Amino acid sequence: MDRSAFFEVHKDLPREGPGRPEDVAWALGAAGVKPGARVLDAGAGPGADIQALLLATAPGGHVTAVEAHAPFVEQAARRWGRDSRVTLVTGDMREAEGPFDVIWCAGALYFLGLREGLELMRGKLAPGGVLCFSELVFRVAEPATEVRAPLEAEYPAIGTVERLNGIVEAEGLGIVAQKMLPRASWEAYYRPLEAQVAQLRPGADAALAQVLDETEAEIALWREHNEAFGYALTVVRPR
Repeated sequence: MDRSAFFEVHKDLPREGPGRPEDVAWALGAAGVKPGARVLDAGAGPGADIQALLLATAPGGHVTAVEAHAPFVEQAARRWGRDSRVTLVTGDMREAEGPFDVIWCAGALYFLGLREGLELMRGKLAPGGVLCFSELVFRVAEPATEVRAPLEAEYPAIGTVERLNGIVEAEGLGIVAQKMLPRASWEAYYRPLEAQVAQLRPGADAALAQVLDETEAEIALWREHNEAFGYALTVVRPR
């Protein structure tokens, strides 16, 4: 995939993956997070979840949002750059220095590998801290080939919820709460993305047209087969 074309498609979107403020509130509420918590938003994208994280940890909460793609950080800075409750960092989330009471990682452990990501983030938690993360999983034991093939091509490590939970336990983490992200959380991501695709389609060159085609195929796969896969939002705490 042409990276410049990919980021053109994803430029100035409200978020970079499925999710809603309600999902943040559910996770931090299930974890019993207290006011004043120190939060790491790992792989923060354009900062779509910062407001919900601040609300859930008010008063006194502080969010350190780390994102590798500088234009996403610039987008977040247009809203949060002068807010003393927020520190925006352009860089590798591996290098974020804790400890943190909460680590929020919406779909971004994918970039580290699940086992590696869990181990790394666990080491950044303060005593009693929680990690809240979403991970793409199969919702059925034997997904159809038309579902399995494209998802495994994009994310070879994808497995079932049961496999996910086994890895969590093997890493010495206890599951506090877990749910599948609902349809509304996916639509919050895909509807703006669909509008962006439609706007960019006229006059698109070959590289951009390919990314637009792939984006439409991704959305179509989810709309047709969302009973077979989704994001598991999981709240864990070291045992």
